[in-house]
Amino acid sequence: MIKPVVVRGVAIGEGIPKICVPIVGNTREEILAAAEECKKLPLDVVEWRADWYDQVLELEETLETARQLRTVLGEIPLLFTFRTKKEGGEKAIATQEYEKLNIQVAESGYVDLVDVEAFTGDEEVARMIAGIHKAGVKVVASNHDFDQTPKKDEIVRRLIKMQEMGADIPKLAAMPTCSRDVLTLLDATLTMQEMHADRPIITMSMAGTGVISRLAGETFGSALTFGAAKKASAPGQIGVEDLAWILKKLHA
Repeated sequence: MIKPVVVRGVAIGEGIPKICVPIVGNTREEILAAAEECKKLPLDVVEWRADWYDQVLELEETLETARQLRTVLGEIPLLFTFRTKKEGGEKAIATQEYEKLNIQVAESGYVDLVDVEAFTGDEEVARMIAGIHKAGVKVVASNHDFDQTPKKDEIVRRLIKMQEMGADIPKLAAMPTCSRDVLTLLDATLTMQEMHADRPIITMSMAGTGVISRLAGETFGSALTFGAAKKASAPGQIGVEDLAWILKKLHA
């Protein structure tokens, strides 16, 4: 039985898959302008992709931007993500610095969820999850494979590991090299959801080939999908207005 994760009244893992829109600005002004636009969109969660932010490694600047972002977004749930270079992000960061950044942003009280890359190192991940949870913030544990789609058993193994680590929401994204890879990811998602998961999971097959996986979450067990407001933060993201319309049609 899946127990939804509730943030600011939004129940992730219940009903129609929730829509998350990433903000990918380089400056505080761009980030806040994007947040204002987000308020007009049919979304459930906003993700701040902080690795795009020019001053993200200056902690005081990042915390001030997070504060202003919270003010603009009001009660919209906010996911903080620093996607590292090795998992497809914009910037490289030392592991110790990554750990400190995630915990201190959680402790600020301005964000509701923090993304933790699940294979950063078991000890480091355990410390981050403990620190973020201590601050009363939820953890999305993530893993991204931009080269291939792992075999079904390996996808399930990684998702189970994230769940066992104590992440509130395990997330896995993989790049398909053919249509069958998309089926592999969907099959693994359904197996995880039916046989192992006790909490929401997020999966997606990337690029144009994998778009169907971003729409079929309700059928196969992925609780949240990412849509682009303007600038996509990952290959295969579709516009949020189209995404909301399709999800509603599939739900009906």
